[in-house]
Amino acid sequence: MAYTKQTTFDAITIRATGHFEIRMANIVYEDGVEIAKNYHRRVITPGDDITNETQKIKSLASLIWTQAMIDAAQAARALI
Repeated sequence: MAYTKQTTFDAITIRATGHFEIRMANIVYEDGVEIAKNYHRRVITPGDDITNETQKIKSLASLIWTQAMIDAAQAARALI
């Protein structure tokens, strides 16, 4: 029996506020047949440090995040 694990972007949802909702799928295979799958979700806020993100996330951020979105996210954080 050979077990393998694969982690992939399962979904990226972009909200009007510029937040990225990311769902990663962790899939375990036994002899090439999927036997388990679980998900991990996280949110990236405009202005977050994305230096360690994938090129896909960096590209989306550079296309979508405006200075107004970044300023709004920072203002919202200040209220917490």
